Amino acid sequence: MPLDFKTSDPLTVGVELELMVLYLAKQFTVFGQHIHVGVASGDDAIYLTHRMARYIPHFIALSASSPFYQGEDTSFETSRLHAVSAFPLAGHLPEVGSWEEFNRYFDEMAGYGIVSSMKDFYWDIRPKPEYGTIEIRIGDTPLTVSQAAELAAYAQVLAADLLRNRDSEPIAPQYLVYGYNRFQACRFGFEAMLADPRAHTHIRLREDLLATLYRVQRIGDELGATSALRAIGDRADRGQNDARWLRERFSQSGSRPTRRGRLEWGSSHHPDPSP
Repeated sequence: MPLDFKTSDPLTVGVELELMVLYLAKQFTVFGQHIHVGVASGDDAIYLTHRMARYIPHFIALSASSPFYQGEDTSFETSRLHAVSAFPLAGHLPEVGSWEEFNRYFDEMAGYGIVSSMKDFYWDIRPKPEYGTIEIRIGDTPLTVSQAAELAAYAQVLAADLLRNRDSEPIAPQYLVYGYNRFQACRFGFEAMLADPRAHTHIRLREDLLATLYRVQRIGDELGATSALRAIGDRADRGQNDARWLRERFSQSGSRPTRRGRLEWGSSHHPDPSP
């Protein structure tokens, strides 16, 4: 029997959602990092949600920390996103051009009985009107707080750059290659080959990320994100993310670590979690 969600209570919605998706919910064994970026208007939220989609592979490669699933090396940098992709209304925002147009889309979907709030959309990026933000939902949770903060800084700088230097090109070509580029990033991380729909060519994700960091460097300096962007660039240049770190630890020890670093028995000292 279909479930009829009539409540906005988070706990109740969570229970009802688990009942609906059943096994899919149990696959969420890796936490994700969500990043919110404030915007001034609904129209800016729609614009930024569309334009940020081109950089989703960057966030996947930088945050990837789930190469193992149920005791197996999946060969992917992130296995968590496979579960997300199976959810209804996963993917990306439809090609609406304004907040007014999005509201018409939402009303139509609500009229079909499919959605009742923004929480029903499992898009990789979605507007979050109650917070006045866009929400980037694609990342695995990094294994250190510093890396999580650096990802947030990168999102902030990218958003500032995209809002200042607005792109009027149609979004449709980017969405044609969206699923392919997303898969490439999940599978190969920094070594992914991304399809560029404008140049009709491919570029390695690492090179694309480093070029983007160079482009937004000045805005990063203005926003106080210089050190964060430098750290991201260094990791990309070395091809170092948490998925690689976990595989290296497994190769050395034969077991998958539950945390970064080592906590000595009988000691209250927490080790430095940096690579």
